[in-house]
Parts: sequence; C-alpha cells; structure tokens
Amino acid sequence: MVKLSKKFRAASEAADLSKEYTIAEAVEVLAKLPKAKFDETIEISMKLGVDPRKGNEMVRGTVMLPHGSGKTVRVLAFTSDPEAAKAAGATEAGLEDMIAKVQGGWFDFDVAVATPDAMKEVRKIARVLGPKGLMPNPKAGTVSDDIAKAINEVMAGRVEYKVDKNASLGVGVGKRSFNNEQVAENLGALLEAVGKARPSVFKGRYIKSVYISATQTPGIKLAGSEFAKY
Repeated sequence: MVKLSKKFRAASEAADLSKEYTIAEAVEVLAKLPKAKFDETIEISMKLGVDPRKGNEMVRGTVMLPHGSGKTVRVLAFTSDPEAAKAAGATEAGLEDMIAKVQGGWFDFDVAVATPDAMKEVRKIARVLGPKGLMPNPKAGTVSDDIAKAINEVMAGRVEYKVDKNASLGVGVGKRSFNNEQVAENLGALLEAVGKARPSVFKGRYIKSVYISATQTPGIKLAGSEFAKY
C-alpha cells in the first residue's frame, strides 16, 4: 500500500480530489489546501490528444498572462548592443562574450532573447541551449529586431508553452500569493491560447485533461466543460 504524505492527507481532507471542478471552483479549492512555507508556483498540467512526433501536430506558442507569472525572470540578451538590452532590463547582454560564457557552463538565466542578426552566432551553441529549452526562437517571441520589447514582454509575464513528447504540457500561471481572481484569469488566458494553437490538421479530442496544482499540492481536475469548445 502506498503511504500518503501528511500534506496529501491534509489536502484530501480539505477537498474532494476525486471531483471535477469549474475554473472558479478549482481555484477556490486550491486556495484552501495546506500551504508551504514559501510562495509556491501554481502550475497547469494539460494532456493533449495530438501526436507530437508529427511536425504538423506540434503545439507551441506564448501567452501574456494578465497578471504575470509572479516569477522574477533573469533574461540573457544576445545582441551587439548590450547597453540597450541592459537598459531594458536584461540581466546579462552581449554576443561573443556571452556565447563563450554559456559554452563554459554558465546558465544563470531563465530566458534567452536575441536579435535576428545575432542568431548566426547563437546557433553555434544550439546544442547547448536547445536541450535546456533556452534556445531563442521566433515562434516564442524571443528572436526580435526590437530586443527591448522582447525583454519587456518576457519580464511582464509572457510565458512559453510547448507540448512534450508525451503530448503533455505544463505551465506556471502564478503564485499562491495571487488572489483567486488573478489565478483564474491567468488560467483562462492560457486555456484560450492553447485552444487557439490547435493544429488545423488535427481531428478528434484536442484537450483531454487539465489539472491545476501548486508546488506541494496534489492536482485538482478541471471539468471537461471548461475546455470542451477547444
């Protein structure tokens, strides 16, 4: 028999985890679950019906969360004008020097952005950045002529989502310090964005399941009616 943790037992007593909830109900239930001693991240976990092995069924994009992610984002900008990038809020900026630093094993950043002209050099470290999900990509809005705008959007709450090889998708949509309305609106924005990213060639049930959880809580399942239109 699997031994349940003390926190899981407490969560089970605070809410019926076997039920399905509307967005508003799920957010309310989550708020009642036992909290950790730190400001936990609230994450949405989705299971899609697509086959990621097929290029035309890949689901990837970005969404601006209305209330931000609550996370302090460290941005690395690959650009020939590091002063402008740092003025826009980049933690580190440069080109050859930053590439050499990354090649040396430095990864103290959360998002990398780049100008189109810098990408020729940045591609040299694609094998290093790619596996970590840090490679700048036009589809993710992290390759832009307007590097200041790209930096500002990332820091303001633009997050990237990408389905994995198991057709699952996980995205942080806030912190437990957020109020229920903020969490619900961020969740709604993510659902809408993923829904609009449905591949045109895909036939069948697109979003199979959606759960909301915090770092140290079990998942709370959303009712299918909340995403059936997608």
